[in-house]
Amino acid sequence: MIRIFYKEGLIIRSFQCKELKPVEDKSVILWVDVYSPSEEEVKWVVDNFKVEFPSVQEREDIEISSRYWEEEDSITINTFFLIREGENAFNETVSFIIKDHYIITIRYRELKTFSEFARRLMTNPSVYKTGFHIFSSILEIKVASDSDILENLAKEISKLGKIVSSGNLDVTETVFESISYYEDINMTIRESLIDKQRVLSSLLKSYKLPNDVREEVRILIKDVNSLIDYTRFNFERLNYLQNTFLGLLNIEQNKVIKIFTILATMFIPPTLIASIYGMNFENIPELHWKYGYYYSLIMMFLSAAIPLYIFKKKGWL
Repeated sequence: MIRIFYKEGLIIRSFQCKELKPVEDKSVILWVDVYSPSEEEVKWVVDNFKVEFPSVQEREDIEISSRYWEEEDSITINTFFLIREGENAFNETVSFIIKDHYIITIRYRELKTFSEFARRLMTNPSVYKTGFHIFSSILEIKVASDSDILENLAKEISKLGKIVSSGNLDVTETVFESISYYEDINMTIRESLIDKQRVLSSLLKSYKLPNDVREEVRILIKDVNSLIDYTRFNFERLNYLQNTFLGLLNIEQNKVIKIFTILATMFIPPTLIASIYGMNFENIPELHWKYGYYYSLIMMFLSAAIPLYIFKKKGWL
């Protein structure tokens, strides 16, 4: 699907390009939004706007260092757009081609950022003079969206922290799975933000960037940097929760080991007594004694009870 936004005086109008006719007047075109195009639509864009159209596979295989490149008459940018659907989070590559005064966006997934920007564009057309203004505004909306996702993730981590601080060890497996899950999401968010940081830094160095957009890009870089710092804080917090929970597990395990050690210590003296009187020697004084059996039982009981009393008095049990 191809949707074209063009100027008509002080108004911006749009239409869906169903009939792939040659573009006669490019001077009025401001934004060409290409969404999941067919082969015919790809050919139409290439023929009419003289641009290189990256395929899905080519966009995913682009090296990090080559996600931004500048030519004499155009700037091509491939950047991550963070998507969180339910429990899944992943990065979708979106391509931007800024040429002359207009911009071409290429995407293969429905994104709320673009529909939200389209509403802004139609309601406040005087702000968006060139493709650079459009790119800056789209990134601004996306960074704000990433901020919301990061904030929600922080709230989820906070809830996990309450579970950890409760000391309930019955949810051990769930806690470690949650920590690993949140670390993966936080890493995905961080990758998306670092990618935007590189792209915006490269764009800021371009002499083609209008001065009024340059200041907006600087502000965007500051916002992205602050969000990257926040992801670092999330990693530290998750690491703290993991260490805290491991500490609680170690304390609980030490308690169990302590109990087993005390029980083993209690039964060593009775075992010794039973071993002595269980030896097969004829010359044992108590062997033929009438009360020998009861004597040995009392000795075994006392040898177990006395250590138990001492342990309880010292608070070890």
